[in-house]
Amino acid sequence: MSKFDTIKIQRVFQIFEELCAVPRGSGNMEGVAQFCMDFANENQLKAVRDKANNIVIYKPATNCVSNEPIILQGHLDMVCQKTADSNIDFLKDGIDIFVDGDFVKARGTTLGADNGVAVAMILAILERNDISHPPIEALFTTDEEIGMIGATALDCSLLKGKKMINLDAEEDDTVTVSCAGGSDFKAVIPITREAKKGTAVTVTIKGLKGGHSGVEINSGRVNSNILAGRFLNCVKDKVDFDIISINGGDKSNAIPNTTVIELCTADADGFIKCANDCFEVIKKEIARREPAFVSEITVKSKGEYAVFSQQLKNSAMYTLLCVPNGVMDMSVEIPGLVETSLNLGVLATDDDGILMQFALRSNKQSALIFLEQKMKGLFSNIPCRIYTSGHYPPWEFKENSQLQKTYIGVYTDHFGIAPKVEAIHAGLECGVFSAKIDGLDCIAIGPSLYDVHTVNEKLSISSTEQIFSILLKTLEKIC
Repeated sequence: MSKFDTIKIQRVFQIFEELCAVPRGSGNMEGVAQFCMDFANENQLKAVRDKANNIVIYKPATNCVSNEPIILQGHLDMVCQKTADSNIDFLKDGIDIFVDGDFVKARGTTLGADNGVAVAMILAILERNDISHPPIEALFTTDEEIGMIGATALDCSLLKGKKMINLDAEEDDTVTVSCAGGSDFKAVIPITREAKKGTAVTVTIKGLKGGHSGVEINSGRVNSNILAGRFLNCVKDKVDFDIISINGGDKSNAIPNTTVIELCTADADGFIKCANDCFEVIKKEIARREPAFVSEITVKSKGEYAVFSQQLKNSAMYTLLCVPNGVMDMSVEIPGLVETSLNLGVLATDDDGILMQFALRSNKQSALIFLEQKMKGLFSNIPCRIYTSGHYPPWEFKENSQLQKTYIGVYTDHFGIAPKVEAIHAGLECGVFSAKIDGLDCIAIGPSLYDVHTVNEKLSISSTEQIFSILLKTLEKIC
């Protein structure tokens, strides 16, 4: 007996189980792309597979007078994480899923319901002929989790639809209508060193919460790299020191929670006193926001050390003190939405120089461009190399969206209460497609998922049943 025999939308979960048997971690898309092509062939549906392994499956209208196609979209790849005792080989093995009450979970790994449940729901619709819907263009993209690579590579002439339902949202009571675009901004200050004698001291800033630089950017969480700049500025006029290295964070899109500064000073005792006084003030100030914040100061041996040149030290400290970070602007159209922000996610010292890497975000393209210009203007005043990369466009809010109105109406009729209408300060593939398809009317929905991208990921069965029902009613209403 199937583990899903008692579930109302049994076929959706059967397809999801079949999908889980196919290795589909980001960068390993061949097998899952073939899975979709085989599905199309078995159901006598036209399908196209491109060089990026994106799949488009076409289905004619059923019991519908409208000839305007609708795009149903999800991504094929999943984030692969596992417990320390798991023996899974994500390149060869499928995911072992099981039912626990109202939830589908995986044993020892991520579940991959982000975004496998979307793929399963769309395929379940494609194989049915007993529901009313307009022409469907089912779009399955690849490598979303590592930079929306498939969506960016897609030739959108394969699509005729001007309405799209993305199924990559994770809260069933919400319809998402806008997302941020973004880019990575890097500045590398060339390394120049000189020899100095003194006592080596390591200062560690840690215990901060950290978090996602889009979702948590307005939560008051302290950036350890920015805090390091504040600390260095605090002690510089009280005691002499030189910097050996400074390192914090490893991803531009994560608020760093730990930064380590290696220093050299001729007055270790004086430095420690000034440092403790500075941290005492900071700790008192941020105690409510960052209750677990601690600083550690470790005194090492005396000797001669290769330290930053005076010019490099001044440039690094000036930048860390003055560089903007966090929320830059709030939306007027959507109350509570962070419209524009940036995050100094990586601060690293190596033989090439001091790397400062920022994640820039905005829900408006013009504001994103201006923020990038602002950063270039700031760094143009110090000797450094500037790089920008990873650009992805925002999905700007559409005030008169017919698709929004239709979905909200269906949802309200179903539940007796309207869904939350939300814009997010993070990226979705909707942003890529809204930039590539002129006049695209788009929403993002999905069943409730929890602990996504972790080994505790779980999918609500009842939520999936509700969203699938609302999706079918929405398709019927569009007819």
